Amino acid sequence: MKNAKLSGRYAKALYDFSIEQNAEESVYQDILLLQRVFNENRDLRKVIESPIIVAAKKEAIFKALFEDKVSPVTLGFLNLIILKRREPALAGIFENFIKCYYEKHKIRCAVVTTAVELAPEMAEKVKKMLEEQTESTIILKQVVDPKIIGGLVVRIDDFLFDASIIGQINRLKSEFSQNLYQVGF
Repeated sequence: MKNAKLSGRYAKALYDFSIEQNAEESVYQDILLLQRVFNENRDLRKVIESPIIVAAKKEAIFKALFEDKVSPVTLGFLNLIILKRREPALAGIFENFIKCYYEKHKIRCAVVTTAVELAPEMAEKVKKMLEEQTESTIILKQVVDPKIIGGLVVRIDDFLFDASIIGQINRLKSEFSQNLYQVGF
């Protein structure tokens, strides 16, 4: 929990600073790049998070890898994280920064689970319907799970809409398991 609070505070500070510097979009793109690089390169993540490696070496690594690819605001922030020895919180900071950006721009992620992959035109219809219902821009992620048999399950933030066949079967099982009659009549 302590690390989550810390990540949220650093992410919010970076987001606010990027707005002050009129670099919100470039920093957002930088954070997406950094998140992808950290997720794909386990060895880099281990080196950066290691308490044994000195800060100057980590700064040199960031400079060599990202100096021409990220904005000065982002590079300065990475150096600050190294200076404060908060490297293990980087993944959480990236995630929380993206959440701040999404909140500000009314962007929501929707996970749509279906038994078979949706056709592109059907996925677009689902996306447009969700955008109308939520009054926000939707980033649609499709998951295929044959266990739901048919229909779809939509998850947006904490909201879950289950229109799957297995969901309906489970609701019927629950209804039938309740005894509505009293014994002894």
